[in-house]
Amino acid sequence: MIRSNHYEAAFEAYLRSRGVMFIPTDEARRSPFGDTHLKSADFIILDTARLVVDVKGRKFPSGSANKPNTSWQNWAEEEDINALGQWADCLGPGYRGVLAFAYQIQPPFALPENTPDLFAFRADWYLLRGIDVTTYREHMRPRSKNWKTVHLPADAFRRIVRPFSTFLNPKG
Repeated sequence: MIRSNHYEAAFEAYLRSRGVMFIPTDEARRSPFGDTHLKSADFIILDTARLVVDVKGRKFPSGSANKPNTSWQNWAEEEDINALGQWADCLGPGYRGVLAFAYQIQPPFALPENTPDLFAFRADWYLLRGIDVTTYREHMRPRSKNWKTVHLPADAFRRIVRPFSTFLNPKG
């Protein structure tokens, strides 16, 4: 976790508000994993859910005020996807990797206040969504070969993304 990253700070505040037991990790260091060093996840959730979480912060809508992009950006580095799966395996039975998308809602866009996992943090609203990394991997497509990024097509994203709170339930 990078404490100066407002997306990760908002996610941490969200977990605290729900009374979730978690460990924020030190992203400045890569942990040894066999002969390689794995990119660290952002959080390890220790409750009954047992999650390894990487937070992806995005603005919604993205783009400029003159030309807003109202697609829900869901790209990630391929390395993030691989590392989450390996961390879940390493931590043992019951752990799973989850990508958490923290969307900072940009005015004048607004969501109804009863939207699941719409969370107020500092002076902003964040919408917290999640995707199991195994499911993400099944549907991902290359986004940029140069940047080694992947994404989900919009229709696949709409079908499989869920409010993050569903992952806090062990059956979620």
